[in-house]
Amino acid sequence: MKTKTVNFKKYSSFKIGDTFEVSLLENDFSNVNDYYLIGSCNNTLVSPNPPALLMLDKMYDYIKVEDNLIKIGGATPSGKIASFCKKNNIANFEFVSHLPGKLGGLVYMNAGLKEYEIFNHLVEIKTTDGTKKKDEIKYGYRFTNISSPILEATFEISYGFDKDKVEMFKKMRSNQPSTPSAGSCFKNPPGDYAGRLIEEVGLKGVLKGDMCFSQEHANFLVNNGDGKYEDAMYLIKEAKKRVFEKFGIKLECEIVILDKREMSDKSSLI
Repeated sequence: MKTKTVNFKKYSSFKIGDTFEVSLLENDFSNVNDYYLIGSCNNTLVSPNPPALLMLDKMYDYIKVEDNLIKIGGATPSGKIASFCKKNNIANFEFVSHLPGKLGGLVYMNAGLKEYEIFNHLVEIKTTDGTKKKDEIKYGYRFTNISSPILEATFEISYGFDKDKVEMFKKMRSNQPSTPSAGSCFKNPPGDYAGRLIEEVGLKGVLKGDMCFSQEHANFLVNNGDGKYEDAMYLIKEAKKRVFEKFGIKLECEIVILDKREMSDKSSLI
């Protein structure tokens, strides 16, 4: 299997991490379960001790229109999808220009903005374990039960790219900080907002090293310069602890934490 050297301090949106060899997934799926699949790491915190990492080869970066369907490779960046749809007057993908990442990751977490979600017009996915129709997949708010690398996704196609929606999505994102982060740190609990809860327990703007929950939006854990994995984890665990003690609510991470110990001991994040 081919590999690629990745400096995660440069590669990830968090700007945190060391340099590791990452294997590239091509056509051999025999040992895929020995690795953790990553995309463009826009919602990922990489520790100094991550599991064996894997990413899709560039052969999965494509967009095709066939039989009145649009087929998108799992390694295709969201910006490329948005540009293709704008150029070809294709509707229902306007929101992806404001969701950094690659198609596989967007589908895996059912990414979206409010009611506009990637699953809304999904038909089927192709994974290393075969093809799955939409109705064979469990999915919900920022959740799916997909357990295999997504090689391709097929969507219904409609025409009429809507520039007004692009502006609407831009405004929806206007309160989010531009400082390096991994996006929303926690999922919003039912009937409430993670940002409000973090602010209520006094963590908004509090620094641990160069890491803090942003003054602009408390649910964004941001790197103000030379942020460290350990400082990010301290704040994540402190937020979970304080919110549970004050409100009895268990915050659930929306960001992915790639660390062997944390991944083997889920209780350490409660």
